Amino acid sequence: MSQGAIQRTLTRLRSTRLAERLGTSYWLLPALCVMVAIALSSGAEALDARLPQTDFAWYLFRGGPEGARSVLSAVASSMMTFSGLVFSVTILVLQQASNQYSPRILRTFLSDRQSQLTLGIFVGTFVYALLTLRSVRGTSEELHIQAHVPSLSVWLALVLVLLCVGAFIFFIHHVAQSIRAVVILGRIHDETRATLERMYPQGVGQDTHEPELQRPLTPPSLVVPHPRSSGVLVTVNEDRLMACAKKAGVLVGLVPMMGDFVPHGAPLLEVWGDAEELDVKALTDAVGTGRERTLQQDTAFGFRQLVDVAERALSPGINDPTTAVQALDPLHDLLRHMVQRRFPSPSRKDDAGALRLLCPRPDWDAYVRLTVDEIRLFGAGDLQVTRRLRFLVTDLLSVAPAFRREELERQLRLLDASIDRAFQDASDAAMARRPSPQGHGPR
Repeated sequence: MSQGAIQRTLTRLRSTRLAERLGTSYWLLPALCVMVAIALSSGAEALDARLPQTDFAWYLFRGGPEGARSVLSAVASSMMTFSGLVFSVTILVLQQASNQYSPRILRTFLSDRQSQLTLGIFVGTFVYALLTLRSVRGTSEELHIQAHVPSLSVWLALVLVLLCVGAFIFFIHHVAQSIRAVVILGRIHDETRATLERMYPQGVGQDTHEPELQRPLTPPSLVVPHPRSSGVLVTVNEDRLMACAKKAGVLVGLVPMMGDFVPHGAPLLEVWGDAEELDVKALTDAVGTGRERTLQQDTAFGFRQLVDVAERALSPGINDPTTAVQALDPLHDLLRHMVQRRFPSPSRKDDAGALRLLCPRPDWDAYVRLTVDEIRLFGAGDLQVTRRLRFLVTDLLSVAPAFRREELERQLRLLDASIDRAFQDASDAAMARRPSPQGHGPR
């Protein structure tokens, strides 16, 4: 890969990370709305200065300077009240979602554009009213001061108030919908599906086995520690790592897997071969860490969020197996899309066939265990969850290629063993062995 191509790849990676941070920033849209309000106030004031102030003009505000100040002051004070109410409701929703579902799903609420836009409309209207208020001059009694009422600007403030009323009604409806389990699960599913399509774009084709990590038997000649503060591995620029390894003629291996926590000074990269010409800084710059896992390159994090929701629903304090079954629906869909996808090899070779890069990554079996194991243990003894899990596994077996059936068959055996332990009555055990897409009913 050329130096220009490497630089373009790094630029795209950094822009993706910036987009991720901006996407979960609750202040971005409100700040843009404030900028729009400032521009709108300046434009309306300039237009007011050019409009004729005749007695029969439709846009003329007839309340005088005192009336204009009263209207604008009322708009400004009410918008601050609305903004505080929106912020308070958002905090309550975040708290409830964290307690009811999982703390991992809070990022989906922080990136909610509708809530950000609602808050931005209120804050923008507040700023517009304040800026318009400063252009009102004089009173009815002060004859020596030429009174000026920006008529069009005042009417525009009233239009913004009507817009805020509509936004507030929409916000109440949106909040009531956003805390529903099906909406939260659907949002996580859509984000995970997008990451899956990006990270696993190809079909299995004629594959007969999973790609393996070809780790050398000899110890590495160099171990590169993590130079920055501790964090979770969130991005890996494999092309940059590959280019550095090929240029130096060495084999580079990434130690942590995507989503792993990496302490400061812990092994980050291992090198086999003569590392004298290796650009160590370029290697470490190609690996990005953050405070928490994201869905930039970490497909398993989406699975983790859905599993967490199912486990919280099955906890004794909540005891809601129906929500757990709802969480299994998107997990089922994601696994069904993944079972026919080719997993990128963790061992990459250059054009000459020399092994240059080792990047450990979860395989198919790891995704199946992540989906089924914990929910099976938490839902042991629950008829609804057991039947839904069995339907998930049997359906995947019907479409899985031969080399991906072993773990699914193992999960069926574990489900049978769990049923034998949990259901003492033979008829209940027989019913638990019947797969069902809803977890209950005649099917």
